[in-house]
Amino acid sequence: MTKTVAITGGTGFIGRHLVARHVALGDEVRYLTRSSLKTTLAGATPFIGDIRSGVNLRAFAAGVDVLYHCAAELHDASIMDEVNARGTERLLAAAQGEVGLWVQLSSTGVYGPVRRGVVDEESILAPVNSYERTKAAGDALVQAAAKNGLKCFILRPSNIYGPDMPNQSLFQLIRMIDLGLFCHFGPRETVANYIHVSNVIDALVLCSDSSSPEAGRAYIVSDSCPMEHFVGLIARALGRKAPRCRLPELPVRMLARVGQYLPGFPLRESRIDALTNAVRYNSARIELELGHRNRVSLEEGVTELVEARKNYS
Repeated sequence: MTKTVAITGGTGFIGRHLVARHVALGDEVRYLTRSSLKTTLAGATPFIGDIRSGVNLRAFAAGVDVLYHCAAELHDASIMDEVNARGTERLLAAAQGEVGLWVQLSSTGVYGPVRRGVVDEESILAPVNSYERTKAAGDALVQAAAKNGLKCFILRPSNIYGPDMPNQSLFQLIRMIDLGLFCHFGPRETVANYIHVSNVIDALVLCSDSSSPEAGRAYIVSDSCPMEHFVGLIARALGRKAPRCRLPELPVRMLARVGQYLPGFPLRESRIDALTNAVRYNSARIELELGHRNRVSLEEGVTELVEARKNYS
């Protein structure tokens, strides 16, 4: 049975994949865009509108079976509240009585900068930066609407990757390993928390197919593994030996703090945070309740990234 599907953030990294999936399924797909000059998405209908102003949101949501809210501001902290929180509030108001099911694309960032242990859906939300706080605020608005009858899911992926991702950090990591310049930092129990974009799309669509969601149910989706294993997968895809070098974290972190004042210095403290993180995001709930499985393995995803980098080069 075909659906009428509405997607905010449809021209973004994840949104484009989600639009393509639903078009391939034969669904009627509409996506929200602020400009008619942006690239059109094959098989889908653009709706000119803006969650910041509320323009055209009611028409966008009218008669929709599933609304995916994927739009978010990731970089400009000055407008994050307006987009991620207030924009969600405006869209919820427009969708009232119009939408059969709401699927919210959130982030594991709402749990804050956890450094150790296991995070699951029952973990306390402890957002710190503007992005984390405003995404958590958006989730809270959706969960409040759920108490008033909105059928909804909230999906919280870890770091999403794919060959067409705008974020270059993984490509930079691949380059460092390829050049033999990569070195592990800190203890061996560090964890890589990534999830391939196709697996995220699978999870989103799975949410949309579920018949009776518990009000405001949240799901984490991730493909966590030891950082050494993740780096080893990249090295294997490159045809290189896995890096064995390991440096103590503290002196490297101090060097990064000094280096932040030097133009072009390649090592940033945020990169050290990512490479010394030992938290694992638990996807057991979505696997148990919705039957989700990561269709694209880490090995397949990493190989795809390495090939994409070669083609780009």
